[in-house]
Amino acid sequence: MQSTLLTTPSQYQNTSQELAMTIAQSADDRKGDNIVILRVGEVSYLADYFVIVTGFSRIQVRAIQTWIEQEVEKFCQRLPIRTSGKADSSWILQDYGDVMVHIMLPQERELYNLEAFWGHAEKLEFHSQQPQS
Repeated sequence: MQSTLLTTPSQYQNTSQELAMTIAQSADDRKGDNIVILRVGEVSYLADYFVIVTGFSRIQVRAIQTWIEQEVEKFCQRLPIRTSGKADSSWILQDYGDVMVHIMLPQERELYNLEAFWGHAEKLEFHSQQPQS
């Protein structure tokens, strides 16, 4: 499957926001759902952005994680500092330093409700490129 990213590696400026958008687009490429980008840098020292994605099976959660890693390496020349949760694959966390990616099954996403916990963070617009059914 081809990526729908609009930048090439030479055009990529590698800002935290561009990284977050690249991650969100990569998750969308693998049919990640309810993709949310939160600018948490003003309210947390953990990262500048969180990208939160729902996958509907453990296999899809792993596929989204793998595709994000491949696309970010290709377009941004970066690998995650650490990745955790791959063994269980109900919630995989990819830490890129300035951007943290949470790929979760629906029940984990509902239980932990990161959007509510970080509700005081600014939410960035991201529109899926997937056709609506």
